[in-house]
Amino acid sequence: MSVSTLHACLLAARPKTLPAAIVPVWVACVLAWKLTGTCDLRLAGCTLGGAIAIQIATNFFNDAIDSHKGADTARRLGPTRATASGLLSARTVLAMAVGFLLLAVVFGGVLYQARGWPVLVIGGPSLFLAYGYTGGPFPLAYRGLGEVFVVIFFGFVAVAGSVFIQTGGWPATAWLLGLQTGLLSAVLISINNLRDRAEDSSTGKRTLAVRFGHRAAVAVIALELALAAAAGGAWFVLGHRLLAAAGAPAILLGWCILHGVMTQPPGPAYNRLLALGGVLLLVFAALFHGAAIFE
Repeated sequence: MSVSTLHACLLAARPKTLPAAIVPVWVACVLAWKLTGTCDLRLAGCTLGGAIAIQIATNFFNDAIDSHKGADTARRLGPTRATASGLLSARTVLAMAVGFLLLAVVFGGVLYQARGWPVLVIGGPSLFLAYGYTGGPFPLAYRGLGEVFVVIFFGFVAVAGSVFIQTGGWPATAWLLGLQTGLLSAVLISINNLRDRAEDSSTGKRTLAVRFGHRAAVAVIALELALAAAAGGAWFVLGHRLLAAAGAPAILLGWCILHGVMTQPPGPAYNRLLALGGVLLLVFAALFHGAAIFE
């Protein structure tokens, strides 16, 4: 594989989005350890491997399908897309997407042996929606459901499911942690959609930002950040004062993100805000991990 082809594959894989796949498994394993005193590293590794494989497959499908639908145009303000720019053929990108889904199935097989049929309930829809997020008869990203999808699958399903893999149970704290993680992950999609609002409106991609306009899109980001921070209060009520403090970045870094989308017009500067959103997610996970150790 040539250097240029490898670079194009990395563009299509979108490695900067991987914190959204890594953080849910990370914090879920920390919570499982906090609840039980143990963490099965083999199961953790397979859960993480499966999550990353599904995320990359989703990105490959997105790259090829958006190009086919004409959603990635010369007006694009975000990073170069491999298919639309001609760096890779749609057939190649789709083949790599399927390959990563098969890799996710391999990891899922190990998890199925450990926990049985619930793994199919968790993994089946996740595998399908790697394609269904932008493809199929009802593509979620084109119907303004991107943020809802992220909160459900990168929040509740990923976190509570990962805790189940470790513990065999569904504790209430896993759903609370899933809510926080999902909301912080949704911030990334909301910034992305706000940046691309003009392009999406001309190509039929009806995101929330397209449907309701700039002000409403900014309000959605503010709501996501506020709810993620407020969820920290629930940890306090449950008697976990240090775990509650892990939500502090949603206030501090979140304000920087919110100030940016409120004062800057959509443009390349939003790419820096997206990066800051990724940092916010990682800092939240790191603080949660540290709080769990010292509490």
